Amino acid sequence: MNDDRVRGFPAFGAAGARGRFAKSWWGRAWLSAMEDTALDQRQLKAGRRYAAAGLVGPITVSPGRIAAVVDDADGGPYRTELRLAELSEADWTRFFDRVASRAGHLAALLDRDMPHDLVEAADDAGVHLLPVIGDLDPECGCPGWELPCRHAAALSFQASWLLDADPFVLLLMRGKGEREIREELESRTAPREDLLVADRTSGELPDLADFRPAGAPSIPAAPGVPAEAFALLVANAAAQARAVAAGEPWPARRPDAVRLAAEFPPAAERLGEGTAFRRAVAAWTYGGRAGLDVLDAPWTPPKAAVAAARAALADVTDEEPVFDRNRCTVDAVQVRLDRHGRWHPYRLEDGSWWPSGAPETDPGLLLG
Repeated sequence: MNDDRVRGFPAFGAAGARGRFAKSWWGRAWLSAMEDTALDQRQLKAGRRYAAAGLVGPITVSPGRIAAVVDDADGGPYRTELRLAELSEADWTRFFDRVASRAGHLAALLDRDMPHDLVEAADDAGVHLLPVIGDLDPECGCPGWELPCRHAAALSFQASWLLDADPFVLLLMRGKGEREIREELESRTAPREDLLVADRTSGELPDLADFRPAGAPSIPAAPGVPAEAFALLVANAAAQARAVAAGEPWPARRPDAVRLAAEFPPAAERLGEGTAFRRAVAAWTYGGRAGLDVLDAPWTPPKAAVAAARAALADVTDEEPVFDRNRCTVDAVQVRLDRHGRWHPYRLEDGSWWPSGAPETDPGLLLG
């Protein structure tokens, strides 16, 4: 079995100060599926107390189930599970088709978000991601007969925290891990070679690698539309055509606005404004799409990548680097690892981290 299909999470411990359970709307939908089924509200209240008191041990998530050992002053500990039906392969195919058809859905999911319209689109296709009344099937080794018992309720409450942080936990319970989901979506969003139709007379496409437009057509300004806007549109269309011909992905709407502002500075004020937009433009200027991805979307890199970075930094600084997922801070410099193995430099300006240069595979080169 793919290791990606079994995920373990450490125990939360006593977490009474965390605030309410299920801050995300999909986390609340998860709890509603459990709470609306319960016949004994006392078990739910006890389960909430158990969850907040840290009586739930490490949690394991795999296709169709989430499990943990739950302690109890009156006995136990008890092995507790919540089961959820896996999606069929036909269901997954329809789900992938819906996500791949909307760049915004794909970007949101990879950013650990689950938009309402994504779930609604999946529902319209007959694919029900979120559980409803009766979908969650609790099992526990305790002698209680309630469904759910307080132990299963405690597990469900803590599971809502996992779902808040990562909707891929829900998708794993539905049958597929993050790696295989990413691979499937990447294969569906990649340009299809059969759509690049060759000249039937020559049998192959012309080489467009060095093609550049001869120049923007001379078009007079229209009422309310400056002449330079037409030049921008022509240049952008040419860039998009080259990307399609080369089989490169094209950015979604917001990243595309950032890209245009970075590549065509005269148009920047028309495309966006504010500090956040300027930081995004700087990120794209230095690092392209990968630079924009690491600006506001932290992720957890492999341990080997972090270890290699520590070794590289130890050769150039005596300061102890501070790692926070894919971000490493050394004094007034921060470097952020993208998913292609490159580190992007950031410098602190007016209390915010700003992109400050081109990425390198060796983070030690960025501390100078």
